[in-house]
Amino acid sequence: MDPVAQTSPAALAGPDMPSEPALPVWHAAWAAACALLALALRAAGLSPEPAVTYGLLLAATPGAAGLILLRPGHAEARRLQMVVLWGAAAILTAVLTCGLSGPLAPLAFMPVAAALALGGWRRMQLAAAASGVAVLAGLITAAWFGPPAPAADVAAAAGLLLAVAFAWGARLAGRPRERRLLQAEASAERVERLLAGQPGLTLIANPAGRVAAAYGAVPPALSLDALFEGGLIAAVHAPDRPAVLSAISKAVGGGVGQTRFAPRLALDRRLMLLVRPLAETGPTRRLVLQLFDDTAQYAREAALEAARMEAEAADQGKSRFLANMSHELRTPLNAVIGFADIMKSRLFGPLPDRYGEYAELIHQAGQHLLELINDVLDVSKLAAARYELSLEAFDARDVVSAAMAMVRGQAEEKGLTLAGTLTAEPLQITADRRALKQMALNLLSNAIKFTPQDGSVTVTLQAVGPYLELMVADTGVGIAPEDLKRLGRPFEQAGEARQRSQGTGLGLSLVRSLAELHKGRLVLDSTLGEGTVALVRLPVVDLGVPAADPAPVRHETPAPLVQS
Repeated sequence: MDPVAQTSPAALAGPDMPSEPALPVWHAAWAAACALLALALRAAGLSPEPAVTYGLLLAATPGAAGLILLRPGHAEARRLQMVVLWGAAAILTAVLTCGLSGPLAPLAFMPVAAALALGGWRRMQLAAAASGVAVLAGLITAAWFGPPAPAADVAAAAGLLLAVAFAWGARLAGRPRERRLLQAEASAERVERLLAGQPGLTLIANPAGRVAAAYGAVPPALSLDALFEGGLIAAVHAPDRPAVLSAISKAVGGGVGQTRFAPRLALDRRLMLLVRPLAETGPTRRLVLQLFDDTAQYAREAALEAARMEAEAADQGKSRFLANMSHELRTPLNAVIGFADIMKSRLFGPLPDRYGEYAELIHQAGQHLLELINDVLDVSKLAAARYELSLEAFDARDVVSAAMAMVRGQAEEKGLTLAGTLTAEPLQITADRRALKQMALNLLSNAIKFTPQDGSVTVTLQAVGPYLELMVADTGVGIAPEDLKRLGRPFEQAGEARQRSQGTGLGLSLVRSLAELHKGRLVLDSTLGEGTVALVRLPVVDLGVPAADPAPVRHETPAPLVQS
């Protein structure tokens, strides 16, 4: 943020414009003094010539006109008019009294006294010129009419009057400057108090870190004397100095540098440093450095980082445990499934119907448990970062066709229509064959599981540039918007309790993780009560193979991928 300077309205009056009504008072006092002097001279008989009386009355005229200075607005123009009026009065007075050779000789310089009170170099120059013209006019008058009779008393009284006017005018001219000086000193004192009372430490230093001034509270890890003697860099722990120098270099370039460092004398503490250039003119470049004690924040961040690492280690340990346990469980479970299959097939003789039914249930339950264990194993491997892709080149249509063949029986049992739309040409990709098959199986199983009788499931496989797009669309129950945001994470399920009981919440998580391992992604779009579309997009298409027909071809019977 750029620095902002504010000025009070009183300061806007300028160096030559007093804000109090002192000038009209000065003018009124001058007019009164001139009039009283004229009356006194007449009463004492010291001024036998009427020219002296008229001259004093002319000199009093600008003083009486000074009352116009009380009117608001256009102050500069009125001050200039007053100087012109003072000059005209001085010239006329000099003509009447023969200028410097006459009894009112000092009044030739009354425009200068008035300009001193009014202020401003332009007005002072005009007043000096008017006084010069008055002196010249007086000399001409004296040469033309002859020198007047000497009147030392009158000249002394006029001189005293002018001296008082000069003294008072000088006082008026100096008051605004004195007031501004006092305001500046008070403002500087307030700024110093503000800087001294701030919670951090502010330093003024050069790019080498040499400290010229310091304000504010010194952090407990620093010594102010050491900062002035050795500079900031010497007070920084050696490994943190490059970061501090980098922040200073950034500020020298006109930016704002920021870093955290450990003080050399207190390695258990941390200070936050902010550096920016000081806005000033001249060849010397100085910087503003602000230091705050950041130890508490550093300790909190360190504790959070330790907790995060501990949580990650615990999560990885859990994932490794699940992976190992899943692997160990599969061996006895395969035996149970195998024995149940032998009993169900009655290879060693007939069984009572009740026992045959039990064998069928054991086989189904074991198969379901095996699928669950396989999913847990895959999820654990992915979570533990132990799942490695086995990349190879193959036709993606073969893998998707095999996945559809594996679930076709389930679709027929539920009375669903399973259809596939694939390109006519081979779709050559480089990917993990098993992972692609797993993604297709999981998406198909979910679609069949949550699609009611007489519904349909459609599989689309195509290439869009370097991307392989596998899309599975169904006319099932759909997913609510609030549930759609959660799906794709392990053990997250949607729908009612009856729907959740049909799965484990691992299928979509596996699809998403396997897609991300291929640098792809999973996108879900669903409308509650109308169906769901799941799209897997993978950048695995081999562009060296001739491009497939951009218009996908729907395979009809007897092709094995389509059942109408």
